[in-house]
Amino acid sequence: MTDPDTSPDPDFINKHPLEHTWTLWFDNPNGRQKQATWGQTLRSVYTFNTVEDFWCLYNNILAPSRLIMGTDFHLFKEGIEPKWEDSKCAKGGKWTFLFPKSKEPSMLDDCWLNLLLATIGEQFCEPSEICGAVVSVRQKQHRIALWTKTASNEADQMAIGRHFKTILGMPETEKIGYMVHDDAIRLERRAKDRYTV
Repeated sequence: MTDPDTSPDPDFINKHPLEHTWTLWFDNPNGRQKQATWGQTLRSVYTFNTVEDFWCLYNNILAPSRLIMGTDFHLFKEGIEPKWEDSKCAKGGKWTFLFPKSKEPSMLDDCWLNLLLATIGEQFCEPSEICGAVVSVRQKQHRIALWTKTASNEADQMAIGRHFKTILGMPETEKIGYMVHDDAIRLERRAKDRYTV
């Protein structure tokens, strides 16, 4: 018979499931890629569906501020590839925060972690709209983006964008934009943000 004072606490032996399964992707293109070859360096790193497995992953990868220039982390729901062409992303777009290089690098890491926790914790008003999150480490300006499914739903996108700003700790006076994937593909550099908050 087990002594009740020595039996393990179930909270420490049972894993806590997440609503969805998530996959971390890593991209290190080492230089500019042509549109036709984009995605060839994209690699799936790890898939998880519990709180404990998320922390196991997060505590064993580099923080964004320690990545080499040109690399990206993508955290997307299982079954969605972090590509515009993916059927779940094709009609969507992304909110993008341009992280100023003048800010402390640890703030990039904090913003990324806060976004990951909000994403896997289903903290957005329309969690079914969320495809995934991306951090892009660049020479001039890092980027943190949140990809969504339905660009045409302005009300949902605006609510998601406002919450995204809150998660990143952005002041009301700073603006972020929502770029529709179709616009980015068709218009390339001439594409403009569809929404701003």
